[in-house]
Amino acid sequence: MARDYYEILGVSRESDKEEIKRAYRRLARKYHPDVNKEDGADERFKEINRAYEALSEPESRSRYDRFGEAGMGGNAGMPDMGDMGGFADIFESFFSGFAGSGGGNPQARRRTGPTRGDDLRFDLKLEFREAVFGGEKQIKIAHLETCNTCSGSGAKPGTKPRTCTTCGGGGQVRRATRTPFGSFTQVSACPTCNGTGQMIEEKCETCGGNGLNQVTKKLKITIPAGVDSGTRLRVTGEGDAGQKAGPSGDLYVYLFVQADQEFERDGINILTEIKISYLQAILGDKITVNTVDGKKPLTIPVGTQPDTVLTLENLGVPKLGNPVARGDHLIAIKIDIPKVSGEEREVLEKLLDKLKGGAGKGGIEGFLGGIFNR
Repeated sequence: MARDYYEILGVSRESDKEEIKRAYRRLARKYHPDVNKEDGADERFKEINRAYEALSEPESRSRYDRFGEAGMGGNAGMPDMGDMGGFADIFESFFSGFAGSGGGNPQARRRTGPTRGDDLRFDLKLEFREAVFGGEKQIKIAHLETCNTCSGSGAKPGTKPRTCTTCGGGGQVRRATRTPFGSFTQVSACPTCNGTGQMIEEKCETCGGNGLNQVTKKLKITIPAGVDSGTRLRVTGEGDAGQKAGPSGDLYVYLFVQADQEFERDGINILTEIKISYLQAILGDKITVNTVDGKKPLTIPVGTQPDTVLTLENLGVPKLGNPVARGDHLIAIKIDIPKVSGEEREVLEKLLDKLKGGAGKGGIEGFLGGIFNR
């Protein structure tokens, strides 16, 4: 039993011409035989085309609506050629690398001369201080290098590659394909020479005819001061070697900075927290704190409040690309309030009573009240 054309395209009978066209283009991409290799895709594609041929033009659609498939007879043809501009994306997705019979697509030609080697990626973990100050790191990579035995030709020493008899040295083969849109020629890499245009009769025993060998290599790379997670460094020429005397690719080193137990980074500033006693907060003090530059003096002002942030200037992270400019080290103050008892409690209670009896609640009294009311 013949299927309803509207059902085939997945549209309603009230759909306008543009909706039908969009549905056809979507299904045509999905079921075109050069894209979909599943069993039945070819028949499904023909069915989709028949449906669109009937519904794409008002006259044929009206005839189908009145008489069904029987009313189409042998008059249904391919979509109106004047409307083919609307199918540019279908041709683009189906036939990139194809050309009309008798001609080739110049962009589909495979290069048979020198080719650049592939770029490589290496992920490198850094400790916090290594990212701050930079320095040299040694890494080990595996990449392809030109075979020293055959100098990259792939042929056994004393022999030479010869022109491929399948493609005539062009590196490409063509096959004709008939589609509902006409006859097309598909251009693909030659299966005999893999697109190189040359055949190697006696392969180099060292590289197996590839002209390249996998080599593990140690490299020293310079880490600039101030890098952070996600920074990418490029090491020129340390990717895979090119073929036929082509240039080597590059090595890209992606940096990942490990978290530190004490220091936290905020842009080019460094953040830390320290705890001081309530007496240090009340009376002030001079202490030493840890920084990325070692121990440094820090003055705790008299009457320091909880969560006060003190700044050590120019002890943060160097600015990437300008290591002379540095951020600051920001220190959040946390006050350690102990449970007091005995003589210490009595002294504090007497002090608090005395302060409460005063005229106001400024200075130390206000600070003590803030602490004991927390």
